[in-house]
Amino acid sequence: MDNRQNVRILPMNGDHLDEVAALERICFSDPWSRNMLAEELSNDLAAFLVALNQREEVIGYAGIQVVLDEGYILNIAVRPDCRRQGVAGKLLQVFLDFARGNRLAFLTLEVRASNDAAIALYESRGFREAGRRKNYYEHPREDAVLMTLNLSGEGEEP
Repeated sequence: MDNRQNVRILPMNGDHLDEVAALERICFSDPWSRNMLAEELSNDLAAFLVALNQREEVIGYAGIQVVLDEGYILNIAVRPDCRRQGVAGKLLQVFLDFARGNRLAFLTLEVRASNDAAIALYESRGFREAGRRKNYYEHPREDAVLMTLNLSGEGEEP
């Protein structure tokens, strides 16, 4: 079943914390705790989004931190049974639109080297490998691929 049209993207708030923390535990071997997520709600440099299905359940979420004109995508996670339905792409698009609208110089993120689906999504949006962090992830130990989308030259006349 394709739920693309039924997904709503909203700012994360305290009501979403339990579901987002559960999603972290499902999706990541070293998940953020509920308290860590709650702290981010009061971080003026960070913004978190949730993707809700038609039943108002959190099926995905994403976070970004902005420092000056630099955007750091912290996490993008989608419930396993809702993957490959465009949810991560919708979350990412909000950050891309924000970055362009606020004239950020770049967006950057880290992704497991084995996460082919995520890497393909990021590449489809213009992100390119900018380096690697050796053995960055644990459980299992794996390199992180640093991916960056340079936005500083967009919209300028040649």
